Amino acid sequence: MSALFDRLSELYEIGHDGEPPALFGDQRLEGITQFTPAAVLAAITERDDASGRGPGVLLLHRPSNMRSHPGQIALPGGKIDPGETAIEGALREAHEELGIDPSLVRVIGTSDVYRTHSGFEITPVLGIIPPDIEIVPNPTEVAQWFEAPLGHVLDPANHVGQWVEWEGSMRAYYEIMWQGHQIWGVTAALLVNLSRRLNWHG
Repeated sequence: MSALFDRLSELYEIGHDGEPPALFGDQRLEGITQFTPAAVLAAITERDDASGRGPGVLLLHRPSNMRSHPGQIALPGGKIDPGETAIEGALREAHEELGIDPSLVRVIGTSDVYRTHSGFEITPVLGIIPPDIEIVPNPTEVAQWFEAPLGHVLDPANHVGQWVEWEGSMRAYYEIMWQGHQIWGVTAALLVNLSRRLNWHG
């Protein structure tokens, strides 16, 4: 194993042993009774601080012509196929979208399901990937991909609360900025909740 794998595994076990301080949820679930299972992969690159970069998390921009969430930043993932577990679905989607070989992902575990007003219940899967892994983005699903420092996206100081008017009411959401990349909505919420579970800066 590695120091990063060991550290994340320990934080994962501690953070998921009981309820976290508070999880952020979508406030627009009124009337939604059925949800489609989905999963995303929080793929963490295996770098230590001595490398000058530290570990990062892979994120992607959706193409602007996609029917669902066009142009938004996302973790690799999508719907879980019948018969799949969340881990299997996340690994398959990461392979389809970014060409990540599932055999190279060392899975730590799954985290809290996040339900969205668009009718999905998303299970984040935490895993470690080699720092030099080959990324081959699928142009039909990925307009651009980038790696943001794990310490940055998991730092509560970078989780900026915002408000938007939606159907006559003000709704809260989070935004995380990284070098001009605006991470918000569901992706930011998943990272905020993962941050509260892992307590990376604690």
